[in-house]
Amino acid sequence: MGGIPEPVSSLAAALSRLPGIGPRSAERLALFLVQSKPETVAHLAESMVRARKETLECTNCGALTKSIPCPICDDHQRDGSVICLVERPLDIFSVEKSGSFKGKYHVLGGKISPLNGISAEDLNITALENRLTREPIREIILALGTDVEGDATSFYLAKRLATTQVKVTRIAHGLPAGSGLDFADEVTLSHALQGRRELST
Repeated sequence: MGGIPEPVSSLAAALSRLPGIGPRSAERLALFLVQSKPETVAHLAESMVRARKETLECTNCGALTKSIPCPICDDHQRDGSVICLVERPLDIFSVEKSGSFKGKYHVLGGKISPLNGISAEDLNITALENRLTREPIREIILALGTDVEGDATSFYLAKRLATTQVKVTRIAHGLPAGSGLDFADEVTLSHALQGRRELST
């Protein structure tokens, strides 16, 4: 019996590992690609390799960038005394779309999640504390999701940073409960940033 050729099924399996791509979508994409012009597929492959090769992680804040430091860290027009702490580099794009934040960022690299084996030591907290010693930071805005891990991480950070002279606030809960920043629209994020409040320990 005829079936999908092995190279196509292998491609579909690889595509299905991408976020948001299920088995059926992966199969459709694989079939589309193998029926496309060779130059189209070659251009896609080259673009993927180039993007992966040339995209760096800012050594200061953790944002995705093409140059070190990233344009946001290097922008002297932004308020370097206010840091917005986010879970992932993608969250920076979400906050920037709101147009309401003119400070700088720090990527935490995840959330505390004992069930997934992620502890505070696995996150970029020490790097944040190091920034406090060399940058004039007066406020850290915790812009983490409103799920259990996000809440636990926020309270842990508030307690850990309580010994510093830095004000620790958290964006208002204008975000959908149990979700991340990538599900919020620009208006919701703008209101959430404006309505942030200080965390008590």
